Amino acid sequence: MSDVRLASPQGKWILLTTVLGSSMALLDSTVVNVALPAIGRDLDADLASLQWTVNAYMLTLAGLILLGGSLGDRYGRRKVFVVGVVWFAAASLLCGLAPNAGVLVAARALQGVGGALLTPGSLALIQASFHPDDRGRAVGLWSGFGGIGAAVGPFVGGWLVDGPGWRWVFLLNVPLALLCAPIAVRHVPESADGRADHGHFDVLGAVLGALALALVTYALIEARSGSLVVVVTALAGVAAGVAFVAVEKRRPDPMMPLGIFASRQFTAVNLVTLCVYAAFGGFFFLAALQLQVVVGWSALQAGTALLPTTALMLLFSARSGALADRIGPRIPLTVGPLLCAAGMLLMLRVGPGASYPADVLPALLVLGTGMVTLVAPLTATVLGSVDASRAGLASGINNAAARAAGLIAVAALPLVTGMGEEAYRSASAFDAAFGRAMTVCAGVLVVGSAVAFATVRSLPPGCRKPECRTYGAVLAPPLEGERARGRLS
Repeated sequence: MSDVRLASPQGKWILLTTVLGSSMALLDSTVVNVALPAIGRDLDADLASLQWTVNAYMLTLAGLILLGGSLGDRYGRRKVFVVGVVWFAAASLLCGLAPNAGVLVAARALQGVGGALLTPGSLALIQASFHPDDRGRAVGLWSGFGGIGAAVGPFVGGWLVDGPGWRWVFLLNVPLALLCAPIAVRHVPESADGRADHGHFDVLGAVLGALALALVTYALIEARSGSLVVVVTALAGVAAGVAFVAVEKRRPDPMMPLGIFASRQFTAVNLVTLCVYAAFGGFFFLAALQLQVVVGWSALQAGTALLPTTALMLLFSARSGALADRIGPRIPLTVGPLLCAAGMLLMLRVGPGASYPADVLPALLVLGTGMVTLVAPLTATVLGSVDASRAGLASGINNAAARAAGLIAVAALPLVTGMGEEAYRSASAFDAAFGRAMTVCAGVLVVGSAVAFATVRSLPPGCRKPECRTYGAVLAPPLEGERARGRLS
């Protein structure tokens, strides 16, 4: 454990490095949605290609994020973080230079690998580097500045798309990495977990988990064709999922020990997470398209329009967490999804000629209020439902579950709502499918609310509390716990 003080020059460099690194991955989770129509036009891509542009990144990130934390513990957190930053930048450069949709999708998958290395590493570096008296404040500053980055991301993305072009959404990561990596090498102390010196990584578990997600995602995106390949792929995805569970059950120290689900509260809150973040993933994928394809706004206008949700999270998430500490998580986790569902139903008013003050803003304010209400209590409940020694593992599983839920939603919603391959090129066709999608998302949120009301109970006194009190990310809960790392086996 290091004793770097936050007020020292080294402490400020560490904070800057980790904010830059996490912001790179966070920005790409939100900015790309705003650029999708421009990508589709420039590369002559169909809707499936746009789905894969989003999902290829989320697939490798969700599938490997637990393993990424374990690699940092074993080989050094700074080393793995720097590798992740450089990897992410190289993949971003490939995205920016992609001559066609196929290369872009492959490069996005590589980006997700880099994100899985640097995302858990940024928080782990803070927790391993700072003096215990400064660690809480450092984590708060890290999450706050990261939230600001998430808030300005869609605005910057829209400005880049309308200005120099969508490729700069990816190319922007290169100078950020050129700034971040040298600072990390020079100013961030190396650290590793002494307990991670023995044993083997659960590589088989990680591969099977990612393979199951990949196969199911492919089957959902390509299901419109109704071919035998799709059926075989879907069955193979289910088989890979069953094999993943079997492997994790047999290994003495698995990446995702199934025993953690013996806690009914932990299982319940993860079910709520799946519902909530599936709806969020589907909403933010489709909303940016709706505002551009149907309403007719520019990428900058669409990106700016979505800012209220993140702004509300930044301003009020800490207060929501404090309120949940007093009244317990059950009410916030019941009411929050219902507010989000109401916000999505209000989006049904957003069509051709929609007014921002009268139609878009009210929906986003209600949605943002619901997100504020539920996200902080959800994180607290995840940590409080397991033993403190498993807090990092619980947070990592919950984060991966949220990302997987968004991944499946982006793959499934166009299929469920009858959105054709060329739907995003037709304002009327997309508008009709968007309305059905918002209804589906609202229904999923109502299910999440019902699960929370039926299963979530008060947390035991003295349980682990979240270190991150200010949230800005909208597509996954924050990583928490002791180094928020994955398990070794």
